[in-house]
Amino acid sequence: MLHLTELAFFTKDVAALTAFYQKLLDASPVAESEGMAIFMIGQTKLFIHKTYEPNADELPPENHLAFTVENVDQTCAEMAQKGLAVEVEPQDYYWGRSAYLRDPDGQLIELIQAESKA
Repeated sequence: MLHLTELAFFTKDVAALTAFYQKLLDASPVAESEGMAIFMIGQTKLFIHKTYEPNADELPPENHLAFTVENVDQTCAEMAQKGLAVEVEPQDYYWGRSAYLRDPDGQLIELIQAESKA
């Protein structure tokens, strides 16, 4: 089951986008720095990132949706069985285990593995 976890927006002007969403949501960010801001909308993060020129081994700085899944490897296998192509296979990042695919309009979708409750 997919759970919408995050909306990520990349921008050259983090301060302006943060100010806009602060007014729109009538809320302050729960975390903020020069290069990012995070708002919470219920259980969903609105993540504002400063855009960057990616290195060859980095993910592209693209706006995307992120969905939490129980097991990202299993979910990717299920997506493949449904005919959906995974663009970036599951791998471990500093924020957790994620994989990426695109919708028919080319929008990036992240699948992120839920943190284990050990």
